[in-house]
Amino acid sequence: MKTIETISKRYSVRAYKPDPIEEEKLLCVLDAARLAPTACNIQPFALIVIHTKGREAELNTIYKQPWFAQAPIVICACGAPSQAWKRRDGKSYVDVDVAIAMDHLILEATNQGLGTCWIGAFDADAAREVLGIPDDVEPIAFTPLGYPADSPREKKRKSLDEIVRYEHW
Repeated sequence: MKTIETISKRYSVRAYKPDPIEEEKLLCVLDAARLAPTACNIQPFALIVIHTKGREAELNTIYKQPWFAQAPIVICACGAPSQAWKRRDGKSYVDVDVAIAMDHLILEATNQGLGTCWIGAFDADAAREVLGIPDDVEPIAFTPLGYPADSPREKKRKSLDEIVRYEHW
């Protein structure tokens, strides 16, 4: 599949089949995140792979939507702020680096026929408690990972004219 086809095909899945994910597909998805570019190639992130079976109730303390733990796997993308590259003005790139890794993961999941839904509106304290995340690591995003049991809705996006500027505002 061409990259633009994968990007166009990807959508936020909100219903998942209980079918297990083949180990080979899971490894491809995780490796896509590993291969993502990060500032100075520091890779200040970690991925927590959570098998949901039997953990649905505790996972739903992290994010309340019932479909969150419906997928066979949930992935938490975490950043390590103390390890991240910082720009001269002090801005940390940890969020950017984690976002790039998560985007690579989500696009490869689509390429593998799997569904995802980027989740940022989760309870970080619950995530820390349920997953045992240390204080120096920050949970930044979650996604369920599984075979979709729904269909994509029509995508509404701004036109290029609305978002692209050439050289001068």
